[in-house]
Amino acid sequence: MDIIPSFDLLDGKLVRLLQGDFEQKTEYPANPLELAMELEAAGLTRLHMVDLDGARSGYPSNLHILEEVAARTRLQIDYGGGLRSIPSLKQVWDAGAMLFSVGSVALLAQDEFGAWMEKFGPDRFLVGADVRDGQLAVHGWKEQTNVDVFDFLDQMHKMGIRQVSVTDIERDGGMGGPAVELYKEIVQKFPDMQLVASGGISSVGDLEELNAAGCAGAIVGKAFFEDKIPLQYFRVFSKV
Repeated sequence: MDIIPSFDLLDGKLVRLLQGDFEQKTEYPANPLELAMELEAAGLTRLHMVDLDGARSGYPSNLHILEEVAARTRLQIDYGGGLRSIPSLKQVWDAGAMLFSVGSVALLAQDEFGAWMEKFGPDRFLVGADVRDGQLAVHGWKEQTNVDVFDFLDQMHKMGIRQVSVTDIERDGGMGGPAVELYKEIVQKFPDMQLVASGGISSVGDLEELNAAGCAGAIVGKAFFEDKIPLQYFRVFSKV
């Protein structure tokens, strides 16, 4: 299982939000490039980069950080936030991202999303499903839908998507433990999908549970920045 640190970027700085709330922000002093290089040296291979400015503005706004990290490391970066058109996807691709992390468009504009996949290929997308009480939320979790997460994943599977991340919104940023039972059910129903767990991860034990549940990866944010899961353990776990 891949451990995937999350770099959430706001005004060029590393932050964490509680359940996506910009008013509940924690800022971290680390330099993104220096930290990315440290992660690579520790043996990690992937990085999740969230452009929070882009999510609000509608266009990628932290490309300079993506460019620096992609140029100076070999980390496989998935980048999300502000990806609302093929030109914005191309900007992110040219800056060095290996995967596009998308969410709302895959649910609300599937014809457009299909055009994106035709242009770049389905294997270039990590589709995110943000879940509250079993149903999807969109637009930065501000709008709740009545779309069941399993129905959505079935749609994505039929479109050729094989890489998905699922976030339990109520757990995100709270370090209260991940939605292990949900992930077990997803893995059982979609065994050929690579499932990345996100939200609530707070300990080595959580990672061990997710690995046992069959997750292909786990996005770790606050627990990493607050040293709940030491980087030394990342090195060991990435070889499991």
